[in-house]
Amino acid sequence: MAASPLICPSILASDFARLGQEVAAIEAAGADWVHVDVMDGHFVPNLTMGPDIVKALRPHTRLPFDVHLMVAPVDPWLEAYRNAGADVLTVHPESGPHLHRTLGRIRQLGAKAGVVFNPSTPLSILEEVVDLVDLVLIMSVNPGFGGQGFIPSALTKIARARTILDRAGSSATLQVDGGVTAANAGACVAAGADALVAGTAVFKGGETAYAANIAAIRSACAAATPGAGA
Repeated sequence: MAASPLICPSILASDFARLGQEVAAIEAAGADWVHVDVMDGHFVPNLTMGPDIVKALRPHTRLPFDVHLMVAPVDPWLEAYRNAGADVLTVHPESGPHLHRTLGRIRQLGAKAGVVFNPSTPLSILEEVVDLVDLVLIMSVNPGFGGQGFIPSALTKIARARTILDRAGSSATLQVDGGVTAANAGACVAAGADALVAGTAVFKGGETAYAANIAAIRSACAAATPGAGA
């Protein structure tokens, strides 16, 4: 795990009236991935962007698109988002009856497969599919809306997920999403995370502030000791 994790700004917090410019701006500001939150108003209490929006954004950046599918049932949407330009497709165990099959299908489509754990979702599920995941996402808020506060108990869950991945010899990325700021980013990395989703913390202050906001998160992580939260 690198002391400087992947920074994955969530465009849920961006200016929707200028999404193309926003993804280009975060690339110029030093982001590593673009995190795309897809919500269906059913699985989570919010409604966001469909595959056509992802497709429209694809020409505006060379960064990987990390698409978090908060939809149920999820299987009918995998191919559409992959064709739209998703590089990573991350799904919830609760969003379909056969997680193993879903993860296999994502890889079949040529994307990296991710699994998401809500605050109440047991990590025992990870042990059953660890050989099929390229990314594990620990939610540090209940999904559905941006701007929520970080749930401190997520740090313990990050550390436990790191232990499961290391024990299995997995090279999967361990990502954290929800209320991530410069104030808690270091603790996330210390617990074992190597990718951080940040929305408000990146997009606050407008385009001229993006580079400084990303740099502040990286700086906060620099002194973190991976594994310290285990």
